[in-house]
Order: sequence, then C-alpha cells, then structure tokens
Amino acid sequence: MGLAVIGGIASFGVAELIQASSLLYEGLRWAGTLFLLYLAWEGWTAGTDVVSSSGDPGGKYFMRGLVTNLLNPKAAIFYVAVLPTFVEAGRPVLAQTTLLTVVYVVIATAIHGMIVVLAGTLEPFLNDPRRERISRRLLSALLALVALWFAWSTAR
Repeated sequence: MGLAVIGGIASFGVAELIQASSLLYEGLRWAGTLFLLYLAWEGWTAGTDVVSSSGDPGGKYFMRGLVTNLLNPKAAIFYVAVLPTFVEAGRPVLAQTTLLTVVYVVIATAIHGMIVVLAGTLEPFLNDPRRERISRRLLSALLALVALWFAWSTAR
C-alpha cells in the first residue's frame, strides 16, 4: 500500500518537481540515508522481541509496515530517479507512470509475500532469543551498509 501511495504521488508530477530541485532531491536523499541508519540502529539496539504467529489482530504490524514503506527512501528514489527513465516522451505521462507503478507494486508485493512465507517457515528457528539477537545484529549491519551504499550511489 505504501508503494502504491508513493507511486500515485509520483504519477502526478511530484517526482518531476523533486528531480528538478537539487535542494529537494538532496533533502530526500539524506533523509532516506538517515532513516536507514536509524532503522539499523534500532535493530542493533533492540532487545529480543520474540513474536508468536498469533500476532496483533489490531493491525499494529500493518501500520508499522505502512509507515516504514511510506518513509522508504529506496522506493522514493526509485520513483524519482528510475521510473521516469521508462516514460516515453510524446505519450500520456500519467497513464505510463500509473501502469509502471502498478507493475512495480505487483512485483514488490509478490516478493514481500515470499519473504513473509519464508519468515513464517523460519519462525521456530528464529524465535530463539539468542538466534534473534544474532539475526537482528547481522541484518542491522547489512542495513547500515545499504544506507552507505544508498548515499554514495544516489549522489548527483
């Protein structure tokens, strides 16, 4: 849902405005880098939080995922820097960007669905507090590396 919202906003020209403004682009780029570093820090310092598959029926995890997706710098940069390169001049921009957004969201949803299924399969293994701490630390270190790569690779 977060990717669809970001894509919808980008389809209406916000991506073009950000791309045209160095200040907005750099602000988004550094905000994204800092957000990724924050997530890495949060994952590194968090205690074990073994989660049962019964979960929270109130949607707490859905809302956290939605907010994280809306603030996802990788998605925002994709819509600002990559998606416009697939738009053909002389054809309706809104129709093209909407179609590209739908395709992107469908592919991302399928990939995220596979990750959820894999995580569900690995739940008994990962819900050991010691293993959870090791996996949190490993994934946090990788996320910090992604943040640094993101800052380097998106520089103009």
